[in-house]
Amino acid sequence: MPPGFDFDPTVLIVSLIPSGIGFVLFTYGKKMHRMPQLIGGIALMVYPYFTTTMASMTSVGVLICAAVWFLVKLDY
Repeated sequence: MPPGFDFDPTVLIVSLIPSGIGFVLFTYGKKMHRMPQLIGGIALMVYPYFTTTMASMTSVGVLICAAVWFLVKLDY
């Protein structure tokens, strides 16, 4: 385990929220052949494994969602 890593039950339970949203986004992107949603969904499912605090989990999740929103607004 990396130094400073702690199995905080709150972080583990809260990590299910972005992972669930990522799964729905991934499924939608796969079904509709939309690359921003597909990649954003994968990113939302994976990143909670690498964040150890609520602040980092929230900030990275907001950045990923903002990137997907921006790419969709650009009609990519």
